[in-house]
Amino acid sequence: MPIPFNINEHSYLQPISNKLLAEKNITLNIKRDDLLHPVISGNKWRKLKYNLARMQQQGKTELLTFGGAFSNHIHACAAAGKEFNLVTHAIVRGPELDLNNPTLKFAKQCGMQLHVVNRLEYRQRNDKAYLSALQARFPNAYILPEGGTNEFALEGCKELAQSLPEHDYLICPTGSGGTLAGLIEGSSNKSTLLGIAVLKQADYLRDEIRALSPRAKSQNNWQLLTQFHDGGYGRFTSELWQFCQYMLQQYQLPLEPIYSGKMMYALWQLINNDYFPSGSKIIAIHTGGLQGLDGLKYRGLV
Repeated sequence: MPIPFNINEHSYLQPISNKLLAEKNITLNIKRDDLLHPVISGNKWRKLKYNLARMQQQGKTELLTFGGAFSNHIHACAAAGKEFNLVTHAIVRGPELDLNNPTLKFAKQCGMQLHVVNRLEYRQRNDKAYLSALQARFPNAYILPEGGTNEFALEGCKELAQSLPEHDYLICPTGSGGTLAGLIEGSSNKSTLLGIAVLKQADYLRDEIRALSPRAKSQNNWQLLTQFHDGGYGRFTSELWQFCQYMLQQYQLPLEPIYSGKMMYALWQLINNDYFPSGSKIIAIHTGGLQGLDGLKYRGLV
């Protein structure tokens, strides 16, 4: 009997009102996908949903994936393993494991098996020969790429776009490009999609997004904005962190400065600089990842 891989996918739109938005005549709603599930939230669930179904179709009983020591994806896969009683494995970028790290500690508590590799081996994570060797070593495992992005991940993000009310702009943080590609697939060509790249030198992601999404190749209603990385992946300024704290205090909107916080800070700057026409209706996707705050605190960065 197949296991139903389901969670309650209801998450609400949080309206944001303030003087700036009123002056610019802009309507802003936050899609609170961080509230999809206590631990498998946001785009991590959206990407996992159809990959878990594919795993089942292939007759695989274990899930194997890749990530760094503070990875939201590792955290979500471990939680999914516990939720659905699956054996899970993570190939973790080393060279060594700190099991006091809150992300890895949680993964271990969920029963995930952690396999540390050096950085040289980790770089092979997308190589066909390396993946074939891993498949031979773990014959029952369904192998999921780092970050969870592949063609099956897009389906869940496409569903998210299709669930939204009418809007002029849809904005999300962009790491691997999978979430943005899926949103492009599911959105009306009357809306404009904006991805805020969270890493430096992210121009290459435009080609990745076009490779993932047929609609991204044929439509020009989307943009990847690469100037808001705030120092690069995992980096952020004190101004960005202060902004995250302000949004929590003012609107009860929890943000971390790696993904959704970086996106919201960029959105605020765009609104300030009259990027959006008067009367625009904007929806911003909160993609979750709040577990990352524990890692930042652990490292003394916040």
